[in-house]
Amino acid sequence: MQIDRGGDRALYRQIADYLRGEIEDGRLEQGARLPTETDLMEQFGAARGTCRQALAVLTSEGLVETQQGRGVFVRIRPPLIRTAGDRFSRKHRRAGKGAYQAEVESQGYSFRQEIRELGTTKAPDHVAERLGVRRGAKVFVRRRRMWADEVPMQLADSYFRTDMVKGTAITEEDSGPGGSYARLEESGYRLARFREEISARMPTPDELRVLRLGPGVPIVHLIRIAYDKEGTALEVFDSIVAADRHVFTYDIRA
Repeated sequence: MQIDRGGDRALYRQIADYLRGEIEDGRLEQGARLPTETDLMEQFGAARGTCRQALAVLTSEGLVETQQGRGVFVRIRPPLIRTAGDRFSRKHRRAGKGAYQAEVESQGYSFRQEIRELGTTKAPDHVAERLGVRRGAKVFVRRRRMWADEVPMQLADSYFRTDMVKGTAITEEDSGPGGSYARLEESGYRLARFREEISARMPTPDELRVLRLGPGVPIVHLIRIAYDKEGTALEVFDSIVAADRHVFTYDIRA
C-alpha cells in the first residue's frame, strides 16, 4: 500500500483503510491475528501512536477485538440464521422446543437460557399499547438471557396479560416443552400470526455488559406480537439482539 503523506487524509486513517480492506477481502480471515504495532510501524514507517490509532478505529467499528496479552484479532462472527417462515412452526413446539431453541440447535449450537426475572410488573407504554391493556396495567413478564454455545445472543422479555397465564407454567422458571406458546395453545389460545418490528441502535452500557459486546457493535431491537385468529394480542416479545451474531431472513411472495 502506498501512503499519501501529503494528502488530506490522516496517516492513521490510511492504515486503518488498508487493514479494513484486508479484512473485507478475506486476506485477514475471521480469527486471524493482525500485525502488531511494531509490525505496522516498520511496514508504514509510522509512529507507534499512529499505528495504535489505526487499530483503535477498527476496534470502534467492531471489526477487531483485543485479547489481553495476545494481540488484536479479526472478530469471529458465526451468525445465527433466523428464518421467519419456519421460526414459529408448530412442529417445533410439538418436538418440545421453543422458537429460538429450535433455530439454535438446528444449526449445530447448544442452547440454554437463564431467567432474569419472573413476575408481575407495570406494563411499559409501548407494551400496553400493543397488548391492548390500559396504560399502567399490571402484566406478567418473563425476562431471559439466551445463549448459543455459551455466547450470550439476546435478551428476551415476554409480556402477557395476567389473566391469560394465571395457573400455567408460563409463570414458572421452566415453562415446559415447547415453551410459552405451547402453554398458551394448551390453554385454548390458538396462535394465528405474528408481527415483527425491527430497529437498530447502539447498546446501552448495561446491554453492552450483559451481551458481552465489543466496541462498535450495534444491537437489533426486535419487538414481536403474537395474535390469535380474532386479532387479540397474546404476547409482546421485546428483545435485544447482538447484531453481529444474527442474520434475519424473510421469504416474501411476489
